[in-house]
Amino acid sequence: MKQATYKTAVFIFITITLFACDAVKRVSETDYLLTENTVLVNGKKDKSETINNLLYQKPNTSLPLIGAPIRLHIYNLARPNIDSILQERIYNNPEKLKWKTKLLSRKQLDKDVETRRGLNNWLKRTGEAPVIVSEDKSKKSAKRLKDYYINNGWFNVTTNYSINKQENKRAEVAYEIETGTPFLIDTITEIIKSLVIDSIYNRNIKRGSLIKSNDQYKTKNFEQERYRITDQLRNSGVYHFEQDYITFEMDTIGKGSKINIDLQIQDRIIRTKDSSKRVPFHIYKIKDVNIVTDYSYENRNKPFQDSAFYKGFKIYSYNKLKYRPKALTDAIFTNPGSIFKDNDRTLTYRHINELRTFKYPSIEYIENENYTLTDTIRLTPLKNFSLGFSADVSQSNIQTVGFSLNPSLLIRNIFRGAETLQLSAIGSIGASKDKNNVDDPFFDINEFGVDLKLTIPRFFFPFNTEKIIPKYMSPSTRISIASTSQTNIGLDKQTFSGKFNYRWQPSRTVTNEVDVFNIQYILNKNTENYFDIYPSSYNTLNDIASIHNKNPTYVDANGDLIKSTVEADLSGADLFALEVILGLTDLTSADNEFQTVNNIITRKDRLTQDNLIISSNYSFTVDNRESLADKDFSIFKGKIELAGNGLRALSKSLDLNKDDQGSYELFNVPFSQYIKTDLTYIKYFNLNDSNTLAFRAFAGIGIPLGNSTTIPFSKSYFAGGANDNRAWKPYGLGPGDSNNFNDFNEANFKLAFNLEHRVKLFGAFEGAVFVDAGNIWNVGEFSKVYDFLFNENTSFKGLKSLENIAIGTGFGLRYDFNFFVFRFDVGFKTYDPAYQDQNRWFNDYNFANAVYNIGINYPF
Repeated sequence: MKQATYKTAVFIFITITLFACDAVKRVSETDYLLTENTVLVNGKKDKSETINNLLYQKPNTSLPLIGAPIRLHIYNLARPNIDSILQERIYNNPEKLKWKTKLLSRKQLDKDVETRRGLNNWLKRTGEAPVIVSEDKSKKSAKRLKDYYINNGWFNVTTNYSINKQENKRAEVAYEIETGTPFLIDTITEIIKSLVIDSIYNRNIKRGSLIKSNDQYKTKNFEQERYRITDQLRNSGVYHFEQDYITFEMDTIGKGSKINIDLQIQDRIIRTKDSSKRVPFHIYKIKDVNIVTDYSYENRNKPFQDSAFYKGFKIYSYNKLKYRPKALTDAIFTNPGSIFKDNDRTLTYRHINELRTFKYPSIEYIENENYTLTDTIRLTPLKNFSLGFSADVSQSNIQTVGFSLNPSLLIRNIFRGAETLQLSAIGSIGASKDKNNVDDPFFDINEFGVDLKLTIPRFFFPFNTEKIIPKYMSPSTRISIASTSQTNIGLDKQTFSGKFNYRWQPSRTVTNEVDVFNIQYILNKNTENYFDIYPSSYNTLNDIASIHNKNPTYVDANGDLIKSTVEADLSGADLFALEVILGLTDLTSADNEFQTVNNIITRKDRLTQDNLIISSNYSFTVDNRESLADKDFSIFKGKIELAGNGLRALSKSLDLNKDDQGSYELFNVPFSQYIKTDLTYIKYFNLNDSNTLAFRAFAGIGIPLGNSTTIPFSKSYFAGGANDNRAWKPYGLGPGDSNNFNDFNEANFKLAFNLEHRVKLFGAFEGAVFVDAGNIWNVGEFSKVYDFLFNENTSFKGLKSLENIAIGTGFGLRYDFNFFVFRFDVGFKTYDPAYQDQNRWFNDYNFANAVYNIGINYPF
C-alpha cells in the first residue's frame, strides 16, 4: 500500500513538473508569461473581482482546486505553423508522398491531412494562448485603476506598476495604489431654466435624488441621476426632453475634500439650417390615437376600407375590420386626451407582443400645433393559422425505446378579440423491457391524447375588473381541456382534466396565478396486473405465502402465488393477502409478516384507486432575474391548493352516495379533499465570470381532510432523481429512515435543500460540485391511518426527525449547446438515514453504489 502511494505521488510530481515546463512552450525568448497580478491599495492586497476586472491582462485561466492552466496546455499541443509543416513533411517529400498515396490513395491522403489540420485548429480554439506580459497593457491597467478611484471620489489617487521578470520566462505584475482622502458632496444648487421643468422637478423629482450632501462622490450616481430625471420628465409630458439638457458643474476650489454641485437643466434647443435658439419646454398631450390593424409595406399607400371609433381611439383597416375594438385598445396605453408618457409606449409594445397575434408593432408620434401629439400604431397581423410539430425518442428503466409525436395547431383571433386557441395532440409508442406476455407486439406501450387551450388577453369575468387588476398588469384568462388514454405494460389508465386560470403581473418581477378550478379525473384500468408492475411487492408476498399459505388454489404448479384473476376479480396473491388480514391464516396482527402483508395490499389499493380531484389554487412568484443570462438573482415561489372542500360542504344537499369507507362519491368515484402548500426559494450568487453558486430550498406539505384519508398519489411527494437528491434514484429515498421498502416511495411532507458550485472549464464545457439534502415523511392523520407505509421513524415527529435528512454529494459535467444544457451528474450517498442506528456516514460512498444522472438544463 505504501509503495503504491509513493508511486502515485511520484507520478503526480512528474506530471506537474512536465506541465510546468510545457507552459512556456509557445513563449518566445524575448517574452514573458504572465503568472500573477498583485494589486496593493494603500499597502494592502485587494483580490476583489471588481479590481481584477479592471486589469487588461490576467494570467491564463486555471482549473479550480487543481490550479493548472489546462487550456494553456491544450493550446500548446497545437502546432503554430501546421500548414507549412504538413506541406514540407508530406507534399514536398516525393518519396513519402508516393508511398502514402499508394497506401491511402491521394483522396484519402488529402482527407487525412485535412483531419490533422482540423484537429490542430480545434486545439487552438479550445485552448487558450499564453498571456504575454505587455508594458503597454500594464500602463493602460494602471490608468484604468486610477480612473476607477477618481470616479469613486478619490481625486488625488496615484497609481504605479512594476514588472518582476524571472529567469524561467515568467513574470508578475504589481500595481500600487495610494488613494488619498475621498471627496464628499457639500452643497447642491439647482439652476433650471424652464418654469415647467422647475415645477415638475421640485414637486415630484427632487425628493428622490441620488445625489445627497455628505455622500462620497461617485460618478455613477450622477449618471443614474441624469437618467432618473430624464425618465420622470419624459413620463410627465415633456416630449422633447433628453439627457443632454442636464449638466453638473463641480467646484472643489478652496473646499478641502468637499465638492459643491450645481445641477443645471437648460431650455430646449431648436436648430435650423442657419441658426439655433433656445425655448422653454412645454407639456404635450395626446390628441389622437390611430390604430392601423392590418398594415404592410404593400398596403401603405392604399385607402382604408373599414374603420371604427371606440372610446376616443380611431381604428382603421385596409380590409374588413377583423378585431373587436376593445381587444385592441386593452393593449394600448396611450390614451387620447392624456399627457405624453414614455412608459405608455413601452407598455404598448409589451402588451401587443403578449397578444401573440401581431408582429412587433410600429409606434410613431407626430407633433401638432398647441403642443399636442398624434400617435399612430401600425399593426401587422401574423397568420391566422400556425402548425407545429415535434418528435422525441426516449429510453427509460421500463422502456427499451419509445417514440412520440406532438402535432399542434394554433388559431389566432378566433373570436375577434385577439384570443388564441391551441389544439395539441400526443401520440406515443414504446417497447417495454419486461413483457407480461411473450405474444405481445414489440411496441406494447402507447398513449394518445388531445389538449385544447384557449388564451384570452383579459379577465373573462361577469363584470369589469380593471379597477382591481389594471390592464398594465397583463391580465389573462386561460381555459384548457385535455384527455389521454394510456396502454402501459400493466396498469392502463384514462385521464380527463380541465382548468380555468387567471394570471396577472403587478410588476416586472411579480406574477400571480389563480386556478379557479382544476379538475382531474383518473380512471385506472387492468388493475389485475398490479403485481406484474410492482415485482418487489409480489416477491415479498410470495415469500410469506411459501410458508403460511394453506390453500393450493392460490398457487401455480411452481408453488408461486397466481398473479392473474382467480375469482371475483381477485388473484391468488390478493386472496392470500385477504385471508391474512381477516385472520384466516396462522399469522396474527402481532407478527411482522402480518403487518407486511397489510402494507402491501393497502398500498395496492392506494395505487390502483381511481381519483377525482376538483381543486382551486393560488400561486405567487417573485423572480428578480434580469435575463436568462443573469447569474445573480433570487426566485421565491409559493403555492396553496384546496381540493374538495366546496363539494364536501354540498354533499348532503346534493344527495351524494357514500362508498364502503364512508366517503362521498361523484360519478361513482370518491372525490379527494385536502389542503396542500409548497414553498420554493432559489438564490444565485455570481462569484466571478467563471464561478456561480446556486442554492435551492423547498418545503411542501399536503394534509387530507374530511372525505379523504390520504392525498392522491399524483399529489404526494417523492425524493431522489436528477433534479432532487441526485445520490438516490427517483422514489428511492425515504420516507424517513426506511430502506426503500416500496417500488415507489411517497409521502405527504417534504424538505429539500440543494447547493451547487458551477464553474466554466473550457469552451462550452462546465463543471459542478454539489450537496443535496432532504427527505420525505408522513404527518398528521395520514401517518396514523396508513401506518402500513412506515415504521416509527418514517413519520415526522418534530426536530428529532431532521436527523433523517439524507445527504448526497457529487460532481457533474455539463455542455452548453446555447439553446439547452446537457447535464451528467454523479451522486454519492454521503449520509444515509436507512442505516438507522448504525453509522450513517460514507457507507456506500463509492462509484459502485453511485447514482448516475442525465438531465437537460440545470436542476434548478
